[in-house]
Amino acid sequence: MSSTESHRIWDILKRYDSDPSALIQILNEIQKDEGYLPHASFELLSSELNIPLSKIYGILTFYEHFKLVKPGKNIITVCMGTACFVKGASTLTTTINNILGIESGETTSDQLFTFERVACLGCCALAPVVQINGEVHGQMTPNKLQKLLTKMRKEEEKGEKK
Repeated sequence: MSSTESHRIWDILKRYDSDPSALIQILNEIQKDEGYLPHASFELLSSELNIPLSKIYGILTFYEHFKLVKPGKNIITVCMGTACFVKGASTLTTTINNILGIESGETTSDQLFTFERVACLGCCALAPVVQINGEVHGQMTPNKLQKLLTKMRKEEEKGEKK
Protein backbone atom coordinates (compact mmCIF):
# COMPACT_ATOMS: atom_id res chain seq x y z
CA MET A 1 0.00 0.00 0.00
CA SER A 2 1.38 3.39 -0.95
CA SER A 3 1.88 6.06 1.66
CA THR A 4 -0.90 8.12 0.00
CA GLU A 5 -3.36 5.20 0.31
CA SER A 6 -2.28 4.64 3.90
CA HIS A 7 -2.70 8.33 4.71
CA ARG A 8 -6.27 8.35 3.32
CA ILE A 9 -7.14 5.26 5.34
CA TRP A 10 -5.86 6.94 8.52
CA ASP A 11 -8.02 9.98 7.69
CA ILE A 12 -11.07 7.72 7.31
CA LEU A 13 -10.30 5.98 10.60
CA LYS A 14 -10.04 9.36 12.34
CA ARG A 15 -13.46 10.41 11.00
CA TYR A 16 -14.95 7.31 12.61
CA ASP A 17 -12.84 7.57 15.78
CA SER A 18 -11.44 4.11 14.98
CA ASP A 19 -14.80 2.67 16.05
CA PRO A 20 -15.01 -1.05 15.19
CA SER A 21 -18.80 -0.79 14.84
CA ALA A 22 -18.23 1.51 11.83
CA LEU A 23 -16.30 -1.16 9.90
CA ILE A 24 -18.73 -1.37 6.97
CA GLN A 25 -18.84 2.41 6.57
CA ILE A 26 -15.04 2.54 6.73
CA LEU A 27 -14.75 -0.19 4.09
CA ASN A 28 -17.24 1.67 1.88
CA GLU A 29 -15.21 4.88 2.13
CA ILE A 30 -11.93 3.13 1.35
CA GLN A 31 -13.51 1.49 -1.68
CA LYS A 32 -14.96 4.83 -2.78
CA ASP A 33 -11.48 6.39 -2.60
CA GLU A 34 -9.51 3.51 -4.12
CA GLY A 35 -12.09 1.91 -6.43
CA TYR A 36 -11.56 -1.37 -4.58
CA LEU A 37 -10.24 -2.68 -1.26
CA PRO A 38 -6.52 -3.42 -1.36
CA HIS A 39 -5.48 -6.35 0.83
CA ALA A 40 -3.16 -4.15 2.87
CA SER A 41 -6.10 -1.90 3.79
CA PHE A 42 -8.02 -4.58 5.61
CA GLU A 43 -4.89 -5.84 7.30
CA LEU A 44 -4.43 -2.31 8.65
CA LEU A 45 -8.09 -2.16 9.71
CA SER A 46 -7.78 -5.51 11.48
CA SER A 47 -4.85 -4.21 13.47
CA GLU A 48 -6.22 -0.73 14.22
CA LEU A 49 -9.81 -1.73 14.98
CA ASN A 50 -8.82 -4.92 16.81
CA ILE A 51 -11.09 -7.01 14.57
CA PRO A 52 -9.92 -10.45 13.47
CA LEU A 53 -8.98 -10.57 9.79
CA SER A 54 -11.34 -13.53 9.40
CA LYS A 55 -14.29 -11.36 10.45
CA ILE A 56 -13.31 -8.66 7.95
CA TYR A 57 -13.01 -11.29 5.19
CA GLY A 58 -16.43 -12.59 6.17
CA ILE A 59 -17.94 -9.14 5.65
CA LEU A 60 -16.03 -8.55 2.42
CA THR A 61 -17.23 -11.81 0.91
CA PHE A 62 -20.81 -11.54 2.21
CA TYR A 63 -21.55 -8.17 0.59
CA GLU A 64 -21.26 -8.39 -3.20
CA HIS A 65 -20.51 -4.71 -3.71
CA PHE A 66 -17.08 -4.94 -2.09
CA LYS A 67 -14.36 -5.35 -4.72
CA LEU A 68 -11.12 -7.06 -3.76
CA VAL A 69 -9.54 -6.66 -7.19
CA LYS A 70 -8.69 -3.35 -8.80
CA PRO A 71 -11.25 -2.67 -11.53
CA GLY A 72 -10.30 -1.84 -15.09
CA LYS A 73 -10.44 1.61 -16.64
CA ASN A 74 -13.88 0.90 -18.15
CA ILE A 75 -16.64 -0.79 -16.20
CA ILE A 76 -19.11 -2.70 -18.36
CA THR A 77 -22.30 -3.68 -16.57
CA VAL A 78 -24.95 -5.92 -18.10
CA CYS A 79 -28.42 -5.80 -16.60
CA MET A 80 -29.81 -9.27 -15.95
CA GLY A 81 -33.24 -8.11 -14.72
CA THR A 82 -36.33 -9.85 -16.05
CA ALA A 83 -36.99 -7.45 -18.94
CA CYS A 84 -33.34 -7.46 -20.04
CA PHE A 85 -33.01 -11.21 -19.61
CA VAL A 86 -36.13 -11.89 -21.70
CA LYS A 87 -34.85 -9.55 -24.42
CA GLY A 88 -31.45 -11.22 -24.71
CA ALA A 89 -29.09 -10.04 -21.96
CA SER A 90 -27.47 -13.48 -21.87
CA THR A 91 -26.36 -13.03 -25.50
CA LEU A 92 -24.70 -9.78 -24.45
CA THR A 93 -22.74 -11.54 -21.70
CA THR A 94 -21.65 -14.16 -24.23
CA THR A 95 -20.55 -11.38 -26.58
CA ILE A 96 -18.42 -9.83 -23.83
CA ASN A 97 -16.98 -13.24 -22.95
CA ASN A 98 -16.04 -13.83 -26.58
CA ILE A 99 -14.67 -10.37 -27.39
CA LEU A 100 -12.86 -9.57 -24.16
CA GLY A 101 -12.17 -13.10 -22.92
CA ILE A 102 -13.47 -12.38 -19.42
CA GLU A 103 -16.36 -13.56 -17.28
CA SER A 104 -18.47 -11.47 -14.94
CA GLY A 105 -16.35 -10.18 -12.08
CA GLU A 106 -13.14 -10.27 -14.10
CA THR A 107 -10.86 -7.63 -15.61
CA THR A 108 -8.93 -7.87 -18.86
CA SER A 109 -5.19 -8.42 -18.50
CA ASP A 110 -4.53 -4.95 -19.93
CA GLN A 111 -6.70 -3.46 -17.15
CA LEU A 112 -8.88 -1.76 -19.76
CA PHE A 113 -12.23 -3.49 -19.08
CA THR A 114 -14.01 -4.95 -16.07
CA PHE A 115 -17.22 -6.89 -16.68
CA GLU A 116 -20.04 -7.07 -14.13
CA ARG A 117 -23.58 -8.41 -14.17
CA VAL A 118 -26.25 -6.82 -11.99
CA ALA A 119 -29.77 -7.84 -11.03
CA CYS A 120 -31.41 -4.68 -12.40
CA LEU A 121 -30.40 -1.22 -13.58
CA GLY A 122 -33.97 0.08 -13.55
CA CYS A 123 -34.09 0.85 -17.26
CA CYS A 124 -36.59 -1.82 -18.22
CA ALA A 125 -38.16 0.18 -21.06
CA LEU A 126 -34.73 0.23 -22.76
CA ALA A 127 -34.08 -3.51 -22.40
CA PRO A 128 -31.66 -5.07 -22.88
CA VAL A 129 -29.33 -2.58 -21.23
CA VAL A 130 -25.57 -2.31 -20.94
CA GLN A 131 -24.01 0.41 -18.80
CA ILE A 132 -20.47 1.53 -19.56
CA ASN A 133 -18.81 3.84 -17.06
CA GLY A 134 -22.23 4.91 -15.83
CA GLU A 135 -23.63 5.65 -19.30
CA VAL A 136 -26.70 3.58 -20.20
CA HIS A 137 -26.88 1.99 -23.64
CA GLY A 138 -30.38 0.69 -24.28
CA GLN A 139 -31.82 -1.75 -26.80
CA MET A 140 -28.37 -3.28 -27.04
CA THR A 141 -27.63 -6.07 -29.47
CA PRO A 142 -24.53 -8.26 -29.73
CA ASN A 143 -23.59 -6.45 -32.96
CA LYS A 144 -23.95 -2.96 -31.40
CA LEU A 145 -21.99 -4.10 -28.36
CA GLN A 146 -19.19 -5.51 -30.48
CA LYS A 147 -18.92 -2.23 -32.40
CA LEU A 148 -18.93 -0.22 -29.17
CA LEU A 149 -16.20 -2.32 -27.55
CA THR A 150 -14.09 -2.25 -30.73
CA LYS A 151 -14.42 1.55 -30.89
CA MET A 152 -13.42 1.89 -27.22
CA ARG A 153 -10.35 -0.29 -27.69
CA LYS A 154 -9.28 1.66 -30.81
CA GLU A 155 -9.72 4.97 -28.98
CA GLU A 156 -7.59 3.64 -26.14
CA GLU A 157 -4.87 2.55 -28.57
CA LYS A 158 -4.88 6.01 -30.21
CA GLY A 159 -4.57 7.61 -26.78
CA GLU A 160 -1.53 5.48 -25.94
CA LYS A 161 0.26 6.45 -29.18
CA LYS A 162 0.00 10.19 -28.49
